Formats: sequence, C-alpha cells, structure tokens
Amino acid sequence: MSEFTHFNRQGEAIMVDVSAKAETAREAVAEGRISMSRECFEKIKEGEMGKGDVLGVARVAGIMGAKKTSELIPLCHLLNLTKVEIRFALEEETASVRAVCTVRTTGKTGVEMEALTGVQITLLTIYDMCKAVDKGMEMSDIHLCRKSGGKSGEFVRKAE
Repeated sequence: MSEFTHFNRQGEAIMVDVSAKAETAREAVAEGRISMSRECFEKIKEGEMGKGDVLGVARVAGIMGAKKTSELIPLCHLLNLTKVEIRFALEEETASVRAVCTVRTTGKTGVEMEALTGVQITLLTIYDMCKAVDKGMEMSDIHLCRKSGGKSGEFVRKAE
C-alpha cells in the first residue's frame, strides 16, 4: 500500500527529500480538452479570433506554465526541464480542442505535475482568448496519460 509522502509523522506538510534518489530520464504526457460553441471553434480553426493566434499563444502559455509548476504547486520540486511540447487536435464532431503536453527531464523526481499544469494552462489560455465569443466553454478530461522513469517505473492510463 502506498503512503502519503508529503506529510511528516506529525501530519505536517513537507517537501519530499529526493537527495538520495538516482537521476533517471523522466517523461510525462497529460491531456485535456475544451469544448465550445461551433462559432468559437470555427473562429479558432480559421484563425479569425480577434485576440490573434489562439493556439500559438496557448502553446507558449502551456510551456511557460509547465516551467512555473513549482511556483504554483507548493510542494513540487523546481526541475530543470529538458523538453516541453504542446500539441493540439481540433475535434470537429464535438467542437472541441484537445491539448496534449509532453514534458521531459533527467532528474530525481517525475514531471507528472509539470505535464498536468502545462495542459491546464494551455486550456485556460484558450478560454481567456475566446471568452468574448463563448463564455460557456468547458474544460474536461484532464488527466495523466502516461509517465516513465524513476522508482515507480512506467504508468499508462487505461483507455476508457
């Protein structure tokens, strides 16, 4: 059975000591989606949103978000990321945008939180840039798809 590692014996929050861990190659992939009105989706697809290149700006924001994870999540370690990539899939049938964030490092702790933060900041940026057209957009299905490296090894989320 796993134990919570971010608490000491007294139940106080702590940052996990990773100094004795070996450095290994680490990768995590997370994804999420934002659903919107057909009008909003078409404007993104055609590059006609008034604020500019929605997906281009969202990509940069997601990369920045992944890099700033330790500033946003109190007990995350500051990591030297070696790769952050944001990819998009425009899903016509549901008028939604799926974002996928891949993060890599070589280090003593994993990059799952960085991948999840990157994808969420990407989706939030899409919302921010498009809210004048559709305030009812919905972010959903945000999850870790897979991770590799470290003591716990490989994780792949089961398809639903």
